[in-house]
Amino acid sequence: MMKRSLLCALLLAMTAIPAGAANLVKTYSYFSIGGSTLDDIETQLSKRGPQVKSTGSRHPGATQMAFTTRISYARQAGSCRIADAAVTVKVKVILPEWRRPRKADADVKLFWDTLSADIKRHEERHVEIAKNHARKMEEALKATYPRKDCDAAKAKAAQITAAVLAEHDRAQVQFDRVEGVNFESRILRLLRYRIERIESGQLRPPA
Repeated sequence: MMKRSLLCALLLAMTAIPAGAANLVKTYSYFSIGGSTLDDIETQLSKRGPQVKSTGSRHPGATQMAFTTRISYARQAGSCRIADAAVTVKVKVILPEWRRPRKADADVKLFWDTLSADIKRHEERHVEIAKNHARKMEEALKATYPRKDCDAAKAKAAQITAAVLAEHDRAQVQFDRVEGVNFESRILRLLRYRIERIESGQLRPPA
């Protein structure tokens, strides 16, 4: 199961923020692995894959995330409300890159193409989950009604932020749990699909 390190940072600011949907800033990082057999690749992934702090183990891929929330407040006679909110989620996707040796068999190359594509799909889904919750947080913050003062408005903003982040973390863990249970059957299904496409001429064999 591909768990990931979830780094959630919060910043509350009193500056005016232009309206807009939650923002996503995404970067990619790669680590190299070698090996000419499936066992070699598995060993390399377990040794060189990104280490997840929460488990202390290494994984074939990972996504690091940080949420930044900026909020502006509007004071009125006897009340204070959230005037605007902007949520940005910064993600760093860490993926493996196989240095293909010339002696690697075609079936090993086919398996790697299938596996690496599934690892990338898995991590991109984690990014999508984070983006959806950033948008949900932004909408929830903007929907709050006025409070008696700005301290109360800030307290409500902190409550909403904490609740959505907790929901986000649960969604990420649940996604990993489901993916881990279905991993073997999913890879076999993807392999069969690739083989069928190669045999029908719709897909080139791995180089």
